Amino acid sequence: MTSESAIEKVYQLAVERYGEMGVDVAAATKALAGVPVSLQCWQGDDVGGFENAGGELGGGLAATGNYPGKARTPDELRADMGKALSLIPGKHRVNLHAFYAETRTRVERNRLEPAHFAAWIDWAAQKGLGVDFNPTCFSHPMAAEGFTLSSRDEGVRKFWVEHCLACRTIAEHIGRRLGSACVTNHWIPDGYKDIPVDRLGPRQILRKSLDEIFAVKTDLACNLDAIECKLFGIGSESYVVGSHEFYMGYAATNQKLLCLDAGHFHPTEVISDKISSVLEFVPGLLLHVSRGVRWDSDHVVIGSDELQAIAQELVRGNFLSRVHIGLDYFDASINRVAAWVIGTRSMLKALLAAFLEPIAKLRAVEIAGDFTARLALLEEAKSLPLGAVWDHYCLAHAAPVGAAWLDEVKAYEKAVQSKRG
Repeated sequence: MTSESAIEKVYQLAVERYGEMGVDVAAATKALAGVPVSLQCWQGDDVGGFENAGGELGGGLAATGNYPGKARTPDELRADMGKALSLIPGKHRVNLHAFYAETRTRVERNRLEPAHFAAWIDWAAQKGLGVDFNPTCFSHPMAAEGFTLSSRDEGVRKFWVEHCLACRTIAEHIGRRLGSACVTNHWIPDGYKDIPVDRLGPRQILRKSLDEIFAVKTDLACNLDAIECKLFGIGSESYVVGSHEFYMGYAATNQKLLCLDAGHFHPTEVISDKISSVLEFVPGLLLHVSRGVRWDSDHVVIGSDELQAIAQELVRGNFLSRVHIGLDYFDASINRVAAWVIGTRSMLKALLAAFLEPIAKLRAVEIAGDFTARLALLEEAKSLPLGAVWDHYCLAHAAPVGAAWLDEVKAYEKAVQSKRG
């Protein structure tokens, strides 16, 4: 294990090296400390929720793998998330879906109340965490036909409108209780497996439903509404009602947050290129950072080129005050606590690398038309001593340095997760 003195020594050398490029390392790490990442609760139990133990996952979603030790109860899930958060530097957030409610008897989703999330709120308050929220418009008999907010069945449509309204009330309560606005993200799986005749009709119904949901105003200091598009899903390969174009138009017209999910577009299409365009027309963005492999497969986030491009765009454009970063993946093939840690630390490291870019120099040569210097400096920046600054940042925030966190996960797995049968 690297000693603290060695970490400090290497860090000071890194500060000097970055200084030669005009980069203030202290300012970069301070900026990073102010960026929370929202950890998705559904990584811990394979998107199971607590509404119907052992129920089938629907809505075109699939968690693959059978790694032992997944969380089976709310307390186990909170314990696992708490362990993951202890291994990640900085203060962050937790992202809940509605079917993680805790009820003594079954409560229909359109009748959920803030009281059903009291334990989550108390836990978050104790740990100083923010909480984000999501209506759960899948894995339910009312979603069995593949349509929710865009359903032609008025009873089904009304049920899901009421569910989303209930969720916004819950989110507003959460935001007020914790003193931090809750981002409430609306995603539906609606679509057709095969070629539809009427593409317009379901979208007109969806627009009507969204208008009804957002007609009820909430306090923007407590709740922020986001809407999320998707290209296709399992069971909706030919047509998705809530396309990017639909939600982009709706968000711009109604000034809602637009959610861009890294796995919801064509494999050669990236969300990093969309950020600056979209933010010209909407008040803010919610990012669901994921890693699709050939499709929206929600692999654990790693330090990929696209992850770095997302971080660079956020920092270079000074967009972080208008963008909310959340993770969205669920891998059941590896230790679930480790999956949270790997993904979040990768996201933070990408942001740190972006904060440590010699942006002033890069911008100056680009404006001057010196594209040779721009390319050269971008390449030189790749070999700057990021690792030394990251290790020091982890140490300063009482998080394990390097891969030392893995030892803690292994110990936790042996002492806690392995006992779950």
